Order: sequence, then structure tokens, then C-alpha cells
Amino acid sequence: MVIIAPSLLSCDFAKMGEEVKRMEDAGADWMHIDVMDGHFVPNITIGAPVVKSLKKVMNSVADVHLMISDPLKYAEDFAAAGADYITFHVESDSDPVETINRIRELGCRPSISVKPMTPAEVIYPYLDLVDMVLVMTVEPGFGGQSFMADMMPKVKAIREECERRGLHDMIIEVDGGIDTNTVSVAAKAGANAFVSGSAVFKAPDAEEIIKELKEKATV
Repeated sequence: MVIIAPSLLSCDFAKMGEEVKRMEDAGADWMHIDVMDGHFVPNITIGAPVVKSLKKVMNSVADVHLMISDPLKYAEDFAAAGADYITFHVESDSDPVETINRIRELGCRPSISVKPMTPAEVIYPYLDLVDMVLVMTVEPGFGGQSFMADMMPKVKAIREECERRGLHDMIIEVDGGIDTNTVSVAAKAGANAFVSGSAVFKAPDAEEIIKELKEKATV
């Protein structure tokens, strides 16, 4: 299973609904929606009302990434807005187990994320509770950054720990600097969901790029 999730952070915000349809028509599986609060990360993006509006035109999975300080407080808002997956950071202020349980109670799939400086082992206590792990391959907060290849041992360690526990269906997502050159590196390390922003939204032919990403991620 290979999942390509264009990051709407790289789309034209003046026509987000059209951009969603363009990516879906090009073969994207999910839409990755970055939510930033200007506190957990030094940038502010969109909130639940925008997600709710996008869901009216979205046929793909809404992959909502909460880069916010208090995800537990806002989980209900994003669930009500139509999120399918809700990812929060283990480094946030919310209690991880309580946040995971609340996300699942709300009918969404819980996912936990780690920043580049956070060791893989920090999320091991939560692997049996989540449906996805997101490994940041850039520092969260801004699009267009370069892929951090030194995060691949972390991806590999998490995949191996999941396999050791029998969590064979775990989705391991990577976010940051994913393009047709780096996607195969991440896939070989154990990732099977790939967030790509600039590479797909700025491509002359998004369909061609998404097809190439899928081919190169199939290992």
C-alpha cells in the first residue's frame, strides 16, 4: 500500500477547493491539511472552518495534521469538520493517551507525530493505540524545506518496532521534502504514506508526478 498525500500548505489558498479537485483528479489518495497555531510552530495556517468547507468538495481522505499546542482541546472541532485522520505531536502539551482515546471516540483515526529532534523511542508506548505514525523529515512549521535523510533510521526503527509487535498494518507517514528523488529513500526505510507539497503542486503535470511518486515508493 502506497499513499500519496499532497500537502495543501503548498496549494493556491485563493482556490483551495479547486486545488483539492485537481490533486484528486491527478490520482492523489489523501489530502494532507496542516494546521498551525503560531505557538507550537512559528506559523499560522488554517482552522476547522476551512477543513469543513474543503470536505464539501473532497472525495479523498482528510489527513489533518495538528501542529498545535493543545490538540486535545481542538480534536472535537476537527472531527466535526470532517477529518478522517487526526495527527498530533507527542511534543504537544496534551496527554498522549487521553488525546488518542478522544480522537478515536470522535470517530477519527488517531495518529502521532515526532519532530526531527525527538527520538523514535518516545512514541513506542503509544504504537498499539494509534493507526498511523508521522515522522517529520523537516522541522515543522514551513513548507518547501529540504528532506532530512538522517531521519531514515528513525523511520526504520519505528517500522521494525511495529513489526516486532505484530502491527503489520501500521501506516508510517513521512512529511517534508518528499519528491521523486527522496520518496524511494523513505519507502526503503519503511514509510508507506508520503506527504508531498511543492513537488506536486508546482509540477507542470501533477498526474505524472503522483504516478512517478507511487512507482518509486513501491519497494
